[in-house]
Amino acid sequence: MECVIACLSSAVSSFSEHLCGLICSKVGNPFTFKSNYSHLQQELQRLNDLKSTVERDHDESVPGVNDWSRNVEETGCKVRPMQAKIEANKERCCGGFKNLFLQSREVAKALKEVRRLEVRGNCLANLLAANRQARAVELMPVESIDHQPAASKNLATIMNLLNDDAVRTIGVWGKGGIGKTTLVKNLNNMLKDASSTTPPFSFVIWITLSRDWDLKSIQTQIARRLNMKVNTEDSTESLAARLCERLKREEKFLLLLDDVWKEIDLDALGIPRPEDHAACKIILTTRFLDVCRGMKTDKEIAIHVLNDDEAWKLFCKNAGEAAILEGVETVARAITKECGGLPLAINVMGTSMRKKTSKHLWEYALKELQRSVPHNIYGVEDRVYKPLKWSYDSLQGELVQCWLAEGLLDVDEQQSYEDIYKSGVALVENLQDCCLLENGDGGRSRTVKIHDVVRDVAIWIASSDDKCKSLVQSGIGLSKIPESKLTESLKRISFMDNELTALPDRQIACPGASTLLVQNNRPLEIVPEEFLLGFQSLRVLNLSETRIQRLPLSLIHLGELRALLLSKCVRLNELPPVGRLSKLQVLDCSYTNIKELPAGLEQLSNLRELNLSCTDGLKIFRAGLVSRLSSLEILDMRDSSYRWCLKTETNEGKATLEELGCLERLIGLMVDLTGSTYPFSEYAPWMKRLKSFRISVSGVPCYVWTDQLFFMKEVSGVPFMNSFKNDGNFEEREVLLSRLDLSGKLSGWLLTYATILVLESCKGLNNLFDSVGVFVYLKSLSISSSNVRFRPQGGCCAPNDLLPNLEELYLSSLYCLESISELVGTLGLKFSRLKVMKVLVCQKLKYLLSCDNFTQPLEKLEIIDLQMCEDMNDMFIHSSGQTSMSCPVAPNLREIHLKRLPKLKTLSRQEETWQHLEHIYVEDANTLKEIRGDMEWWKQLEWDDDVTSSTLQPLFKGPSYY
Repeated sequence: MECVIACLSSAVSSFSEHLCGLICSKVGNPFTFKSNYSHLQQELQRLNDLKSTVERDHDESVPGVNDWSRNVEETGCKVRPMQAKIEANKERCCGGFKNLFLQSREVAKALKEVRRLEVRGNCLANLLAANRQARAVELMPVESIDHQPAASKNLATIMNLLNDDAVRTIGVWGKGGIGKTTLVKNLNNMLKDASSTTPPFSFVIWITLSRDWDLKSIQTQIARRLNMKVNTEDSTESLAARLCERLKREEKFLLLLDDVWKEIDLDALGIPRPEDHAACKIILTTRFLDVCRGMKTDKEIAIHVLNDDEAWKLFCKNAGEAAILEGVETVARAITKECGGLPLAINVMGTSMRKKTSKHLWEYALKELQRSVPHNIYGVEDRVYKPLKWSYDSLQGELVQCWLAEGLLDVDEQQSYEDIYKSGVALVENLQDCCLLENGDGGRSRTVKIHDVVRDVAIWIASSDDKCKSLVQSGIGLSKIPESKLTESLKRISFMDNELTALPDRQIACPGASTLLVQNNRPLEIVPEEFLLGFQSLRVLNLSETRIQRLPLSLIHLGELRALLLSKCVRLNELPPVGRLSKLQVLDCSYTNIKELPAGLEQLSNLRELNLSCTDGLKIFRAGLVSRLSSLEILDMRDSSYRWCLKTETNEGKATLEELGCLERLIGLMVDLTGSTYPFSEYAPWMKRLKSFRISVSGVPCYVWTDQLFFMKEVSGVPFMNSFKNDGNFEEREVLLSRLDLSGKLSGWLLTYATILVLESCKGLNNLFDSVGVFVYLKSLSISSSNVRFRPQGGCCAPNDLLPNLEELYLSSLYCLESISELVGTLGLKFSRLKVMKVLVCQKLKYLLSCDNFTQPLEKLEIIDLQMCEDMNDMFIHSSGQTSMSCPVAPNLREIHLKRLPKLKTLSRQEETWQHLEHIYVEDANTLKEIRGDMEWWKQLEWDDDVTSSTLQPLFKGPSYY
């Protein structure tokens, strides 16, 4: 019986526990009520504290915060009445078992919700904290000042002041371009990598104001830095209130205000005043001490110019090795001195002179700096932007001609065209180096263009300048000139690059206009007689690349004209008399169809440049005309149909070479001579005055060999030879000999003084080098279309290098050439300065060079171009198996061009690598077997396409060492 009672008692107890657990799980456990209620009160307080933290750190970068805050608020609203009810029941000591169960259920439910919200809140808080840590300081690109003692000292001073609680606002002041911004950017980056000793700024905010800053835009910058949303309809007042409230929640923040030109109202901006809010510190940079006073700075840091040693080191850092070249360093130090220790000026000047090795460019830069740029300016802005104060649309190939004609270059009557040209080139290069100008389309080296945005700003400036008002309507597809816009106040007018079909057939008064640019309007065929009468003050008239056939007689009324530019007017066949254009300095009739020179040309005593190049129709050049152009400095008649000769070799009435000798100011001459005018010694004495020339002597009409050279350019894909470029380099002296027999005795100053020599279809080449001897000045040699076999005189190699300064070697269609080593042996070549080697259509060429001819590697060689040499097996060979040359043969090779070389099997021997190789161009490389190189170099190569990569990949083999 006792056993039955015990079993029954156990069953009842188990059932009771189960029933109680079931009831408690549904309605709350009255036995844990007190504990749950205590936890609810504690955890609700923690949740509210967490809410305050999350809302303080909330910057809209983490989604879901607003919803979470709203849920916390709603939960609090539900719990507070429940708390009040429980506390009231406690005081009355009532409620009973039923109420206890119900309250226990509500407490448990509320506790569960509070804990859920707390978990979610902690996640949000962690995300916000991580985000704030990552964005506390934004790294800024800037040049390091580690090696500038004065700047480093200033940086350390500022860091110490940031640790000083008594210092709230710091002013960094000094003249423009002295390095204030650079200094503070370095400070910003130092705080990014802050150590434990650095003040713990929760936020560092960088704002650049400049001269004409806008309150709303600055507020927007700050708000975005804080990840605050800004609506377009927000007023500056509401934004200021929001910013102030947000910033006051920061533990400690630093505001960096760069380039402050006037006092800032911090209240209007929304920045808590440092004197009232200990968490705020401000650093500002300015050019004016008065701004520091107005901003109530606690400390001012004056930034001084660099000392001579620091300035020179900074200049060399920007200018590179060119600054310490022999003959250049003295000038470079003088330029640095002229910069007055101003970092911005030093950076600009140093960068602009980088890799410029010509001493005369350095000397000109020094002269320009001494004459035009004072020491006590804020920066070099004026030097950079002054050229933009005129017709910006004239930045074309005629730029310098326009500058000269406009009088914009600071020149006098005695200054040479060379100096003037260098002045213009220096201005253009300066603008390019400052990224205000870019290279012309297609990479053309002689043209520049202006960036769209910069051009818009420049046109706005020019159009709003009442003293120098411009009308620029270029490149907008005009077919007709908007006459209503041609007003008397205009100074410069541009309608270039349009589709104009006609000009107004009436006089429109533009009495002050000095420039009229109408070039590159190809449909334009007629310039009406009346039109030009309205431009009495015109100094520059550009009608290039139009279809005009003639110019009106009204041209003679343009008495102020300095430049008349008619290049590529291919239908132009005659000009009116020009004798009354007494001030004309530049006349460009290149690529026109004129048959003879205009009447009155000999009266132009101020003419400095006459361009008649590529005038196929020009047959007549009257005797006695050119000798009267007493100011002429540049005569360009290359590829003209008129061919010059000596007085004894021509009919009476034609101009001869002797007349050119009367031009005492002539420094640049580009002409074609008849083959009978050879040798040169008879007219060399006066030619010694020339600083640049391009003399072409041909046994047949020039177009025959010109076409041949054009073919060579086309097959190579790059210019085969350096044709004369009047780009400010007045030291290029080019001689072109075509279809001549050079077997006789040769002499003459032209050959020995030439920097470029082109030999096409000439006989007696061995005699040429034997007779002339050393070509000291020669930098570029081109030989083409010949059966010559180079052989040493008397069977012995030249004892000395006959081409010691050769930089470029071009060989084409040398039908018997088996190796360039033949030329090396004949002329004793060392190739110590050779940079470019191009070989085309040499069908018997078996290899380029035998390394047995050299004791030193070809360290300057950068480009090798080989095309259509059907018998070529190797580039470099070691025929004896022994050589004193160290490897590799060409250690600084950058480019290799290979085209149609069916027998070429390898590019280098096993031990050779080219660490500096950047480009390999291969076409029709079906028999190429190997490419040797360092594995790391091969991995870093960038391929134009997958086909090229997959084709050459199997051919690559790393270096083999044994």
